Amino acid sequence: MQIYNYANYQQKTRRIQLINRKPRQERTFSLSQKSAGKTERVIKLPKVFSFRSFLIVLGSGLTETGNTIRTHLKAILICIIAFAVAFGAAFGILSYSSYNAKHSAPLVLQADPEAEIARLDKLMADFALENYGEISENGDISDIPVSSALFTQPVTFQTYKVQKGDTISGIAKKFHLTNISTLISVNDIGNVRVLGAGQKLKIPSIDGISYKVKSGDSLASIASKNNISQEAILDVNDLTDDVLQVGQVIFLPGAKLDQKTLSLAMGDQFICPIKAAYRMSSAYGARLDPITGKKSYHKGQDFACPTGTPIYASMGGTVIFSGESWLYGKHIIIDHGNGYQTLYAHMSKIIASKGTFVNQGTRIGLVGNTGYSTGPHLHFTVYKNGNHINPMSVLK
Repeated sequence: MQIYNYANYQQKTRRIQLINRKPRQERTFSLSQKSAGKTERVIKLPKVFSFRSFLIVLGSGLTETGNTIRTHLKAILICIIAFAVAFGAAFGILSYSSYNAKHSAPLVLQADPEAEIARLDKLMADFALENYGEISENGDISDIPVSSALFTQPVTFQTYKVQKGDTISGIAKKFHLTNISTLISVNDIGNVRVLGAGQKLKIPSIDGISYKVKSGDSLASIASKNNISQEAILDVNDLTDDVLQVGQVIFLPGAKLDQKTLSLAMGDQFICPIKAAYRMSSAYGARLDPITGKKSYHKGQDFACPTGTPIYASMGGTVIFSGESWLYGKHIIIDHGNGYQTLYAHMSKIIASKGTFVNQGTRIGLVGNTGYSTGPHLHFTVYKNGNHINPMSVLK
């Protein structure tokens, strides 16, 4: 009887199975479908999936994507540029159409509600009366005639230091002068609006103006031109004869500056508050109400221009109001001294704040369409001694 060792038998059988076993089959994983005429890239993965195998597939995929982008980069850039050009052209056409629609037709401010206008007029009138004496067109601040008896004594001068809050008319009244031409001429003031606290002024004892003798002048011609007697000129200037020298400065008692010189010195020449292109839409004066069709009165000048256009102070002065109302929208009011105030309405943005001093030409805001308005524009009103006047009468 043959005896088998069972343990040896098992070991032998196991070796035979390992030798005869077929290799483990591998499966394939395709990144893309096979297309005609192209070789499919195949990545072989172990039968047992792992995180490492996933990373291998992901990396291979990203590599393929990068290769594809590099291959078609030029075409992609051309498409992006073409899209940007088309978008820009479309935006430009729409913007132009919108602007043209707003500014090609007549632009007028809606009818001014009487209550709001009356309130503003009263504010301006009260402000003018509280701070300034009324000055006539020829510079008179008093209707009391100058006595010729004052012209028999030599003129004398004293010095005055301008105080905070002083005005040219107030200083003249303080020294019993009746016309502002006197202070303007004697002190050679180019613009009374630039007077500041601490400035020193020469104050003559009587009304009159300084005059520099020119070539060809004579005492008789100067006296005749200014409607003054030769004796008065001699007495006031303490002259012993009528011989005058070219360049000599003499005082002409009772004389006044001409209208043009006085207007320039008073700063009555305002600049246009809009420096960019604009269209005058609704003028100052009588017009038909754009809603009711009835006759109304427009108390300002409208300048139609795009929203955001800078607005400048027409004349230097102090901002006395900066705020918003349902009628004028965002607006400011500037006091220019000597009875003048200006209103700038319907702003999209206010730049100048209340209480600040602005020079002529300072940017104070931006054009807008706020308040009771039919489109982007600036409504500009000028007040003189509390009464509105035609803005075009004072604009340069």
